[in-house]
Amino acid sequence: MKELELKRLLGQTQEIAKSVGAFIRKERQHFDVKNIEHKGFNDLVSYVDKEAERQIVEQLSVIFPEAGFITEEGTNTIRSEVYNWVIDPLDGTTNFVHGLPIFSVSIALMEREEVILGVVYEINLHECFYAIKGGGAFCNETPIKVSPAPDLSASLIATGFPYYNFELIDKYLAALKSLMQSTHGLRRFGSAAVDLAYVAAGRIEGFFEYNLNSYDVAAGSLIVQEAGGKVTDFLGEKDFVFGRQILATNSNIHEEFFLELNRIWSA
Repeated sequence: MKELELKRLLGQTQEIAKSVGAFIRKERQHFDVKNIEHKGFNDLVSYVDKEAERQIVEQLSVIFPEAGFITEEGTNTIRSEVYNWVIDPLDGTTNFVHGLPIFSVSIALMEREEVILGVVYEINLHECFYAIKGGGAFCNETPIKVSPAPDLSASLIATGFPYYNFELIDKYLAALKSLMQSTHGLRRFGSAAVDLAYVAAGRIEGFFEYNLNSYDVAAGSLIVQEAGGKVTDFLGEKDFVFGRQILATNSNIHEEFFLELNRIWSA
């Protein structure tokens, strides 16, 4: 895709994310927990997620009708051979339901197996993080870069706790134990898209999580890379969009972080 066309799509995608974010923010003001549905154990969804996704799909279909969709709520499941939008309409639904102020809209565009555009809009702080392939990373029009921290001992790490698939919980707890003793600390914000955006912005040095979906990480992974960070799966490979596990860092700590995580995960 030509750079000019990609920049046009980026600007329009940001506006879509912000407009849908405004809808979500308004609905939060009078949201009733009676409207919660359960897709599975601890896997929450509401009419807000579904309507937000419907709005996103409808608007993206207008600005780029050639593209297919990978969506969390299944609004549109028709995929294209070349271009596909990857959408999480409300990343952090549990936070939203409980009134905790970290949740986001995440929209990515993939060209075959490569993410070429990513937008993460953190709704509560009105922060729009975005990038296109080869164009650097930004937050609200200001360039962002990953932290210069040199090692794990100088790093703050984010993660996401397992909430329904507990088969690897012992390894996960072992990783937490190790990181508690070797870093500045651990944080659990509740939105993988925001976690990745915060790595890109240099607010945290690393993020890891398993059992994620493509729509959780596609946009944020590109933003991290364009901000100078490094993203792999737990094996050090590139299967982090669809491989259901991700390790994203400021690059400097990646090898050290990877070796420790791999030691625990392969045990």
